[in-house]
Amino acid sequence: MMDRELNILVTGASGFIGSFICSEGLDRGFRVWAGMRRTSSSQYLTDERLRFAQLDLGDYERLRQQLRHYREEMGGRGWDYVVHAAGATKSLRREGFFQTNTEGTKHLVRALMAEDMVPRRFVFVSSLSIYGAIREEPVRRATEDSPWIYVPIQDTDTPMPNTAYGESKLAAEQFLAGLAGEVGLDREQGGFPYVILRPTGVYGPRERDYFLMAQSIRQHVDFAVGYRPQEITFVYVSDVVQAVYKAMDAPGAVGRGYFLSDGEVYDSRRFSDLLQQEMGRSSETGEIDSRQVPWVLHIKAPLWFLWLVCAVNGMLCRWMGRLTTLNLDKYHILSQRNWQCDIGPARRDLGYEPQVQLEEGVRRSVQWYRQEGWL
Repeated sequence: MMDRELNILVTGASGFIGSFICSEGLDRGFRVWAGMRRTSSSQYLTDERLRFAQLDLGDYERLRQQLRHYREEMGGRGWDYVVHAAGATKSLRREGFFQTNTEGTKHLVRALMAEDMVPRRFVFVSSLSIYGAIREEPVRRATEDSPWIYVPIQDTDTPMPNTAYGESKLAAEQFLAGLAGEVGLDREQGGFPYVILRPTGVYGPRERDYFLMAQSIRQHVDFAVGYRPQEITFVYVSDVVQAVYKAMDAPGAVGRGYFLSDGEVYDSRRFSDLLQQEMGRSSETGEIDSRQVPWVLHIKAPLWFLWLVCAVNGMLCRWMGRLTTLNLDKYHILSQRNWQCDIGPARRDLGYEPQVQLEEGVRRSVQWYRQEGWL
């Protein structure tokens, strides 16, 4: 159990990952501050032990005033740890990603420094998407023992983001790197003590994008694109949260970025197949009932068709002023063939060890969807 006087700020606390980081912090004995916009929902932030910090990451001067207020409330000191999980995954226009993901990060870090509130550790939740579609060429033949033809993305690779989201997250990482100087500088040496986490596809209760696949399965359709082999990775939300707390005190982690996945690789149908299976599980017996497993029509379309759908839908939604997940950014994500990533450094430096594999994570997710009336 941690010292109960330790304060932690979690930005993006109302979001999918942020809300779980808050809950875990309370369980660990932290005094947790949920950082969020005034208009954000507190649906999953109902624990009475939570403290709330209204933060305007889009306005630097206003943010400094807000930080000053909370520093006074904490007795003249700042937060011991800051987890920056706030970010935009959808935006009507390209610049919206940069305003939130890049400029918002810059404002927060600069304001913390200006108000003498630099934390012991600043954990930035970034994304595997900063690397884009690299290592897409097969390097070996698939065999029964080793079916995977691509090699994992390494943290030494040169990022080549192919989405506005990935570009904006990379720009935020580059800003942090510029502040910290050479890798290894700590707070006492004058550097900014950041650690970057780059999860692959995060799923679990409360997450809505992967839930869309469950809705599609319920409607008896599984839609996939591209005829080249696709090798994908996932990470359950509680494993991301585990990594956040390990990154707070891991020696030697300052100034570094770490990939997060469950350590396995899957083909493009594995997630939908598990959803189909779990949706046939009896809520009474807990057993899979073949009579309740929904039949599914598996449709695979060419990439040009996906591009056309995403381009038209994105244009229409921008014209109507509506956010959408189906746009050209989504096209690049869905068309990427290799999502493998090397989590060896996270295991070595953070002591990170995935606890939830895909089959168990999908089971928990579907169970939650049912309990909450989503399915």
